[in-house]
Amino acid sequence: MKSFTYASLLVAVVALSGNVYAQKKNETSAAVERNKVMNALAMENMIEAKKALLSAKEFIDLAAANDETKNSQKTLWLKGEIYSLMGALGMQGPDLELLTALGENGMDEAIAALKQGFPLDKKYKEDIITTVDRNRVALNTLASTMYNQGQFEAAGEFYKAQAEFADCINLLDTNAVFNAALCYERSNKYMDAAKLYEQLAAHNYRGTACAVLASSSYRKAGDLDKARAIIDAARKKNPSDRELLLELVNTNIDAGDAAGAEAALNAAIATDPNNKQLHYTIGTIYIDLKENEKAEAALNKALEIDPSYVDAQYQLGAHLVTWAGNMNTEAKQLPFGDP
Repeated sequence: MKSFTYASLLVAVVALSGNVYAQKKNETSAAVERNKVMNALAMENMIEAKKALLSAKEFIDLAAANDETKNSQKTLWLKGEIYSLMGALGMQGPDLELLTALGENGMDEAIAALKQGFPLDKKYKEDIITTVDRNRVALNTLASTMYNQGQFEAAGEFYKAQAEFADCINLLDTNAVFNAALCYERSNKYMDAAKLYEQLAAHNYRGTACAVLASSSYRKAGDLDKARAIIDAARKKNPSDRELLLELVNTNIDAGDAAGAEAALNAAIATDPNNKQLHYTIGTIYIDLKENEKAEAALNKALEIDPSYVDAQYQLGAHLVTWAGNMNTEAKQLPFGDP
């Protein structure tokens, strides 16, 4: 009975060891195929590089699916490395076979694997950093090309991916995030832009500028409550910041709250009394509020600062004409003989 128990245990241990070895072999085979890819690329042999890459993916998928190796730092690095190489080479052609093998979410999986693997150990940390940096450079080049061609949405996606690769190694690539937000804004993807600007504002990137940009993008996306919340939070640290106050004015105007806009703009003027644009803007708000005398005074103040301010000249002239026309209409409607 004891002999049978020992024998059974020995068989189980051997079987388990064989399974672990098989999975480690998949991990090792993936590494070997990856090295073949790099050698083929160095020789500019794209046919061999592609062949080795497809083989590498088969091995790393087996390793990544098995409990024995799926959380290994080596497997996670190799998955990120192989998948991102497939994405890079697939987009160069484009090579539909590589892109199909990679799958629609392949680059997301690469990023997730690298991010998971980075903090696990020191052994493959430098390899992960190398993979991340290579992808950041490649994506920046692609993004710049798309931007120069006017393909802003595609450029935004590449800049965002560049930032996501940086995040794998706990690095906030503020330049990539900002460029992605800018591209999304230019392609009218205002909600996507707003979230990225808000991320930068939380890190005080470019002072209050990103808070203003985040609020503006939320306004354009139709989320006025979120736009106002962004500005309110920023003003707790910078209550007299002129750009924040102006954005608050714009938010109130978009919300149809002219009185709230007037109050905010008066606060803005107090911080910069010689700003002609501020006086011009409050003049237009007073026109909306039917405060004719205040509107005239504000526009005249703008012209006092800059007598050649064409926008204020036009707006004042138009305001006086409209005001006079309304007075004329009211006068004609008075009963005959009314003093």
